[in-house]
Formats: sequence, structure tokens, C-alpha cells
Amino acid sequence: MKKDILTFLGFVVLAAFIWYGHAMQSVRNTRVPVLITYTGKPGNIGLGEEGLPEQVMIEVRDAGARLNTYHREPLHLTIDLRSYIHGEKGTIHVPSDALRRSISDILQGTSRLIETKPEEILCPYFTEQEKNVRIHLDADLTPAAEFQFVGSPVLSKSAVKIYGQDKKLAAIDTIYTEPLSLTDLSDTTDLTVALAIPKGVRTDADSIQVRIIAERFTEKRFMIPLRVTGVPEGQHIRLFPGEVEVRVRVGMSHFAQVQAQDIRAVCHYSHDREDKLDVELRYSNPYITSAWVYPGVVEFILEQ
Repeated sequence: MKKDILTFLGFVVLAAFIWYGHAMQSVRNTRVPVLITYTGKPGNIGLGEEGLPEQVMIEVRDAGARLNTYHREPLHLTIDLRSYIHGEKGTIHVPSDALRRSISDILQGTSRLIETKPEEILCPYFTEQEKNVRIHLDADLTPAAEFQFVGSPVLSKSAVKIYGQDKKLAAIDTIYTEPLSLTDLSDTTDLTVALAIPKGVRTDADSIQVRIIAERFTEKRFMIPLRVTGVPEGQHIRLFPGEVEVRVRVGMSHFAQVQAQDIRAVCHYSHDREDKLDVELRYSNPYITSAWVYPGVVEFILEQ
């Protein structure tokens, strides 16, 4: 009994193989999509509400094996719109013969195109106004403990071109990114961030690249002599102490680029001060991200 069942199953499998082989060799029709990419459209050209179709359905005739490849690997068609746009407004019209010819060119040599739906491509177009506006990164960024950011985030572009009606464009001077929130950043981070595009306008880009650089920081200490400004002519001020300790925060990669001469410790004399002056730190080295001074207040004696 078991042997009969196995024999029967063997014939079933054999029949399936024979049927499949026949199906792969037999000629028949099938329907498959053709995905469309459009090139050559100027940025200031707007399209009607329905826009251009992203695909057309075609009926094609060929052997089953060839038709299966169309299902596994969808066909892609590129249409250059430069020859279909003339003047400030009109209709993009890809006629049926041009569409069929373009599709036939991407089919295998044994395949025959039977039908396309739609048969032709029609879409109204018009010219829009344009304006350049700045891009603002809407981001809440926090470095990891003992890390700091190196400069501001770097955007791949600082401005974007927007298209639309004059009244709509006049109300827009900034395009924001979608909100971005990142914490514990401890390395260089590259992101693609989408733009929050207002309704009623288009842009020449829908996203930007953002680079955020974070590195470990350290502190560097210096003893800096104090300087005094505002001293009346003919008088001299003696400070106690005459120099102060300054601690600066600097990224590890720029530790050697920060020196004592980059920092000034200054006190400003004023007649309403009796015996103490505040210490102010001044520095222009871009690698110094913050600084502290001790003591922050010093005593003085005004000498004739």
C-alpha cells in the first residue's frame, strides 16, 4: 500500500514538472506594469492635480518563461519631457505611437506588445513663480557625557528654491526641516533630514544631508597675567593677585591649538569700585568652547 502511494506521488510530481515545462514554453498573454521615470522637467513647471502617471499597464505576448521575468523584474521606462513642454503653459502629450514605441524598445526581442493602458499620457502644465529661501535645521541635539559638538551642524545646502503662486511665496522666507531629536551623540553622525514643505508650494529638494560632529573634550589650564583698563592718567593699579588661573574646555583633536596667548584676563577700573574688580575673560580661538577663571574677583590698590 505504501509503495503504491509513493508511486502515485511520483507520477504527480512528474506530471507537475511536465505541465510546468509546457507552460514555460507555451506562448500566451499577460499583463504587467511599466514603471515610469520622468526627466527634463524644469523646476518652475507645475503639473495639474492628477499629475503624470507613475506607471502604465501593458499586455504583452511571449513564452511563459519570458513573461515570468517581467513579473520578477518590473520594466522601467524613462521619458524625457523636454520635447513635450513648450511655452509657459500647455499640455504634456505623449501620444500612443510614441508610448508604444518606447515600451517596445525595453521589451525582449521575442515579446510583442498587445495593448497599453492608458494608451497615451496627457497632463496640463503651467509656469510657477520661484524664490530662494534659507533652510533652518529644527533640531534638539545633546552630546554624550564628556563630549561636545565641534561647531554647528553642517548642512549640505543652506537655501532651497521654492515654486508657487506669488502670494504664497511672499509669506515664506524660511523652510524648516522636520523636527530632529538626538541624544548621547559621541561621534560624527550623517543624516538625511526631510524638509517640512508648506502646502501649496514645491521645492527643488525634499531633504538635505546633515553632518553632526561630536568629540570628547578635555580641559586645559593656564596662569594668565591680569590687565587693567580705564586707569586714570598718572595713576597705577596694583592687583592682588596679579595673575589668575584660567580653565578652558577644548576638543581632544584641537588640544595643541589652544595656547595661553589666545586668552586675555582683563579688569576694568571704575571710580565707583572701592577695593575689588571683576575679571573678564576674552578669547577668539574657535577651538575654545567655554572658559572659567579663578578668582573671578581681585583686590586692588590705586597708587599715585
